Amino acid sequence: MLFDKTIAVVVPAYNEERQIRQVLETMPDFVDRIIVINDCSSDNTASVVLDYIRKQRPVQSIIKDNTDNKEDNKYNRAENMLKEKQQADLKYFIPSEIANVNPETDRVILINNLKNGGVGSAIARGYKWCLDHKIDCTASMDGDGQMDPAELRSICQPIVKEEVDCVKGNRLIHGSASLIIPKTRFLGNAILSILTKIASGYWHISDTQCGYRALSLSALSSIKLQDIYKSYGMPNDILIKLNIAFCTIKEVKIKPVYNIGETSKMKVAKVIPRISWLLFKSFFKRLWIKYLFRDFHPLFLLYHFAIIMGIFTVPYALKVINITISGGSVSPTTMLAFFFLFTSSFQSLLFAMWMDIQDNERLYKS
Repeated sequence: MLFDKTIAVVVPAYNEERQIRQVLETMPDFVDRIIVINDCSSDNTASVVLDYIRKQRPVQSIIKDNTDNKEDNKYNRAENMLKEKQQADLKYFIPSEIANVNPETDRVILINNLKNGGVGSAIARGYKWCLDHKIDCTASMDGDGQMDPAELRSICQPIVKEEVDCVKGNRLIHGSASLIIPKTRFLGNAILSILTKIASGYWHISDTQCGYRALSLSALSSIKLQDIYKSYGMPNDILIKLNIAFCTIKEVKIKPVYNIGETSKMKVAKVIPRISWLLFKSFFKRLWIKYLFRDFHPLFLLYHFAIIMGIFTVPYALKVINITISGGSVSPTTMLAFFFLFTSSFQSLLFAMWMDIQDNERLYKS
């Protein structure tokens, strides 16, 4: 426990037999439960974890069940219905089974996914376990050993002190980032960070692909865990879902860790286009849900007006370019239409982004 708050760490693992034991052995003592999600590994990941569990002493059962429903009345009916829905939602996750013989007193909980679902689905399943057991602070660490457990306290502390809803690590602000992180990954991360700023509304964050983060119980309750993106766009998707739910966020500096025996399973050339498409769709989802249905804001109109005017600008821009290249003279009407549409689109976009930044300033804590 940390400041009398329960702490759990979700560890997604796919073919991590060489690294997973080190992750478990170096976990800080204040972590109450370690939830390892074996995403249908083809190696001995599950066996290594089970062997580790058998050698550990039982710990005190501090996990609170979600079965303490009070008798239904007009005041607590909504809360009880939400609890019932959370329990029923398990059917929407990847089929899985808990491998522990004594999950109530085992510090490490092994959940085996019965089919491979991707890192996002593994994280979601671990989050689901923590939500059902009312863990106060749920962190996530990869099973490949690329995250230093010594930095977990700085990530969890703002959560247990109830300062913010989400804390994420940021490797890009560490002095060694450009030296340690492979160039291709550094560039890809930077590009996706810029796109995620726009899509999520968290304009002051970076290193959006970092999976080292912690969420409060309130934050876990505010998002549909079964809808979390199944693959490597999971960190970006979670940020967007948290912003829609008006969750506050903070970043802490962490060190980049590479070349410790891990094997990368991410193909940057394939991942960036997929995540970019996810961010494009999620951007409009955020606008419609947050700034139209939940609380109307003029930036909703400005963003859409800018996009519409931008679309109308394209044919005129192409016409001006073609005429100029061919050596012809562009008519004043065409040039006027082009400048009017372009200026309207550009100014509306700038105003919309400025409003977006101002509105989301309150959600970022330094």
